[in-house]
Amino acid sequence: MRNSKTNELVLTGLFTAIIIIMAFTPLGYIPLVVINATIIHIPVILGSLFCGPKKGAFLGFVFGFTSCLKATIVGGTLSSFVFSPVLAASLVGTSGIFKSLFIAFVPRILVGVIPYFVYIGIKKVLASDKKNLWGTVLNVLMSAFLAFGVYAFLGKMSESLSQAAALGIGIAVGAVVFIVVEAVFIRKSTQVIPFVYAGVAGAMTNTLLVMGSIFVLYKDAYADAIGVAGNAVLGVITGVISFNGVIEAIVAAIIVYLVGLVLNTIKPIAAK
Repeated sequence: MRNSKTNELVLTGLFTAIIIIMAFTPLGYIPLVVINATIIHIPVILGSLFCGPKKGAFLGFVFGFTSCLKATIVGGTLSSFVFSPVLAASLVGTSGIFKSLFIAFVPRILVGVIPYFVYIGIKKVLASDKKNLWGTVLNVLMSAFLAFGVYAFLGKMSESLSQAAALGIGIAVGAVVFIVVEAVFIRKSTQVIPFVYAGVAGAMTNTLLVMGSIFVLYKDAYADAIGVAGNAVLGVITGVISFNGVIEAIVAAIIVYLVGLVLNTIKPIAAK
């Protein structure tokens, strides 16, 4: 028990340091030709899995604090105010303090909580008598999500590529992944899907809650900041979710799976 607690404290400290370093250096982003995929939430997701939801929530708080601090001190984007209570207060008044604190902290804290329960839930489902059925269902959903991500990425990256061609490539990639994962299940391995879904859940929690909160709390101010009409904000936010969000979720799924496999040999994930 003591060794387990010590390992959790060491990992929590390590993930905290990684989050801080990523937040204030280019290491927090992976360039993908047309976008930079944010990966700062990945240490939070891994912390949620291997240190539990309480320490994961703490890591999410650190993530939120760094984003709030960076937005306030460094700025750098037209929409930095949505994460900075200082900038928001000067722009929209006192209410902006609470709105920006909510956006900066609540989604990030939940990034440290939700992946853990997703992972544990899927592990239990895959340990049931209907393992093969549930595995196939989850695999279909995962492959479809990947196919859409590839389609969105290719459609954004290349103007010369038709939508039909991008969709075809996306479906082909999704089909290949489906076949490979099914083959893994035939070999009785259940490590892939829980880690992948935990990564996707964490990344999409961040994207959906941040962008959704911006729409609800800052629709007009956000429209003014990025220079679009108020009725176009929903389209912009939907575009961010369907493109940036999906790509970041795929990146998170891959990294969480690869790193998770290594860490799981050192400290197996256990239900809290």
